[in-house]
Amino acid sequence: MVFGTRVSLTIGFAAVALGGAIGGLLGLVAGFRGGWVDEIVMTVADAQLAFPFILLAIGIIAVLGPSFPNLIIVVGLSGWVTYARVLRSQVLTLRQRDFVSAILALGGSVPRVLVRHILPNVASTFMVVATLELARAIVLEATLSFLGLGIQPPTPSWGGMIHEGREYLDSAWWISVCPGALLMLTSLVVSRTGDSLRDFLDPTLRGES
Repeated sequence: MVFGTRVSLTIGFAAVALGGAIGGLLGLVAGFRGGWVDEIVMTVADAQLAFPFILLAIGIIAVLGPSFPNLIIVVGLSGWVTYARVLRSQVLTLRQRDFVSAILALGGSVPRVLVRHILPNVASTFMVVATLELARAIVLEATLSFLGLGIQPPTPSWGGMIHEGREYLDSAWWISVCPGALLMLTSLVVSRTGDSLRDFLDPTLRGES
């Protein structure tokens, strides 16, 4: 079960890095550029949200095969929409600020404005979203492994162990209950960490506390 922790967390962190890179970049560009770029990105995001992603993930894994890299790609692509939508809303507000207009008036390029001035202002929000997405990625990986489309035996994973022990719940309940409890506790701790980061990084909430 401890070895399965390494597998689940590795996939979770890798998927968050992939989804955050894609969603963060698209959110920054869509929010700052606006126009047809924003329309395309948000249309694709809305289309993905309208379709149950677990069904799409099952289809992709069934076609490509349940390998470690494929699982990271599928879980990572499932979360880019959240980053894109949240950062886009932040950038839409920031691009109207006076300091952005002043930098552009002085000849600052768009990439410089995004990297040097916009990105630091949305970094705290990005970190909070990434922490919350980590819990969802771990649960999604466990779900796919439970369905037999994730990490394959003999490599242990929490979802696979829950699946293997369901036939022995009446005689050896701990086979499924222990990894299930560890999955629940890990998701809870990661989610609470995200809430704590939000309270710590948000100056308004920190001032109230």
